[in-house]
Amino acid sequence: MIGKPSGRHKVLCLGRTYCDIIFTGLHDMPVLGRERFAEDVAIAAGGGAYITAAHLSSLGRPAALLTRLGTDSLSRSLDSELEASGIDLSFIERSDDAGPQPTVALNKDGERAFVSRRAGASRPATLERALSAPDIAHLHIAEFATLRDNPDVIALARDRGLTISLDPSWDDQLIRQDMDFFRTCEGIDIFLPNVEEGAALTGEASGETILRRLNESFPLVVLKRGERGAMASHGSTYATVDARPVEVVDTTGAGDAFNAGFLHSWLGTSDLETSLEAGIEAGTLSVQTAGGAPRRQ
Repeated sequence: MIGKPSGRHKVLCLGRTYCDIIFTGLHDMPVLGRERFAEDVAIAAGGGAYITAAHLSSLGRPAALLTRLGTDSLSRSLDSELEASGIDLSFIERSDDAGPQPTVALNKDGERAFVSRRAGASRPATLERALSAPDIAHLHIAEFATLRDNPDVIALARDRGLTISLDPSWDDQLIRQDMDFFRTCEGIDIFLPNVEEGAALTGEASGETILRRLNESFPLVVLKRGERGAMASHGSTYATVDARPVEVVDTTGAGDAFNAGFLHSWLGTSDLETSLEAGIEAGTLSVQTAGGAPRRQ
C-alpha cells in the first residue's frame, strides 16, 4: 500500500455536508412554468465526505468527518443520522454561517439533476487538529472545490505522514475552466474521478486513454464508469471490473460509496482488482435505496 503509517487505521473525510432532499419516481423532469410530482421523497445527510465516511464505518473501517455544519434547523435535522452513523464526529465545526446547505436531487430513469447551495467557508477550524490526530492514516478529500479553497491541506497532510485521495466531485466550472487543476492536486496519491470528469480533464474519450493521461499526474487512478463498472491503473498494473446488475432506486452518492469500498480494501491489501471489486460492491449497495449513506438497522 502507499506509505500507510504503522498503527494507524482511521480515514479522515474532508468536505461539505449537505441536507439531501431526494425525489424519486418522477415521470418527467421539471420545466419552467410547470409543476411535476414525484412518487417518493427522502431527506438524508449528504455530501461526499459524509457518505464516504458512513460507508467506511459500515465496512468496519474507522472514519472521521471533517466538515462545517450550520446551527439552523435544517442543519440540525441531520444530527440524529450523523450520531447513528458510527462516524467519529469530534472534528465537526458548528457555525452560524455554515448553513443551511441543501441539495435537491431529482431522479428519473437513472438520470439525475441537482440544485445545491454552498454556505460559508469550507475550511473547518478543526482542520490541523484533525490531521494531527494520532489514529489518522489517510485523508480523503471529497471535492475539488474544497481542495481549491484550501490548497495547503495536501502539504499539511503529507507533513503528518498521511496518504491522500481526491474525488473531484463534478463542478463544471472548476473541472473545465480551472487551469491550475493538476498543479493544485500535486501530492495526491489516489485520484477517483468518474468517466465524465476524466474525459473533461484530459480531452480523451476511451477509458484506457483517460487512465494513461491521468497517470501522468497521479500514481493511482480509479475511473468510475457507472453501469459499465470501473477500471484503475497503478504503475504498470491495470485492472477492470464490471458492474453488477441490480434494480436502481437512486444513484445519489454511489460514487462516494464506491470510494469507501475501494479505499477500505486498498488501505488493507494494496490489491487493485480486489479493491475495485470492493468499490463495485459498495456502490451497488448504495443505488438500491434513496440517499447515499448505508441504512443503519
